Amino acid sequence: MLTFRDATPADVDTLVGLIESAYRGDSSRGGWTTEADLLHGQRTDPEGVRAVLAAPASRMLVAERAGEVVACCQLEDRGEVGYFGMFAVRPGRQGDGLGRAVLAEAERIARGWGARELHMTVIVQRAELIAYYQRRGYRRTGELTPFPYGDARFGVPQREDLAFELLVKPL
Repeated sequence: MLTFRDATPADVDTLVGLIESAYRGDSSRGGWTTEADLLHGQRTDPEGVRAVLAAPASRMLVAERAGEVVACCQLEDRGEVGYFGMFAVRPGRQGDGLGRAVLAEAERIARGWGARELHMTVIVQRAELIAYYQRRGYRRTGELTPFPYGDARFGVPQREDLAFELLVKPL
């Protein structure tokens, strides 16, 4: 059974490990969400996760199965808009519905805040990930934000054309 809870400061190291394993390095190749061919270096760090936990309108949602942290995401209350980010599912568990369940719970929470839409940004080169979100009702906006080149907190880009696209779902 999958259970959800808010992350606490005691979860920081576990969450950093989970997020890193889902997106970067060889371990990320065990799932389909890897960014290892686009970016090297870190995806997040303890300070980044602590900042999410400390922000008054933000929270980290943790999904557990049999006492093991198997997925997480960031949610931020921006009034009529909710923001969804730092989404990670343990690579060996990807493809068995955990991501869909976490996304549905995040949408439920955002609706409870009174959000009319849920927003997220995805690297435009991640066509399979964008398609995943489109199948779940998110639409591409064409609104692009440049990748923060030169800021090692977000990784070391392996190409020069990276950008984020805003995806939006009405709630």
